[in-house]
Amino acid sequence: MLALADAVERGRIPGARIALVLSDHADAEGLQRAAERGIAGLAVERTAGRTRAEHEREIIAALQAHEIELVCLAGFMRLLSPQFIEIYRGRILNIHPSLLPAFPGLDAQRQAIAHGVKVSGCTVHFVDETLDGGPIITQRVVPLLDDDTPETLAARIIIEEHQAYREAVALVVGGNYKIAGRRVVRKS
Repeated sequence: MLALADAVERGRIPGARIALVLSDHADAEGLQRAAERGIAGLAVERTAGRTRAEHEREIIAALQAHEIELVCLAGFMRLLSPQFIEIYRGRILNIHPSLLPAFPGLDAQRQAIAHGVKVSGCTVHFVDETLDGGPIITQRVVPLLDDDTPETLAARIIIEEHQAYREAVALVVGGNYKIAGRRVVRKS
């Protein structure tokens, strides 16, 4: 969130503004950082007794009330329902710490190390109904070192994530792309 906010402030994502930072945790650091920057923030917590559908309806209502056009997920560790995706189809981005389609889901860095790959990285993709399977917008490669741990690998990947997410959001906001099947292609 901070990397995107910095990029917007510096004019590196022309035509963009962050209208809302939303979290499902009231104590999320991102909400505090948003407040410090004068960006609207909102917590829509998952509470006992409330269904997933009810939780998502509250999130959707908040997004619509703030006239959100593009949803950028970061650290949102839950699959979105097909109903949510349909409302924002083609307007939800996610960042994932692997070179998808390799190592979707949780613990991507641990999976990469366990499989002995020589490179890892990050992927920004459109969200669809599959787990980390939507059309890929951009990827960044990070070498996997012999002595890497999930934490050391994650520390190098996050540096690339900040650049990749900015690049992907700028491309999508600028509209200079098309989706061809499962591919995101820059328009010439």
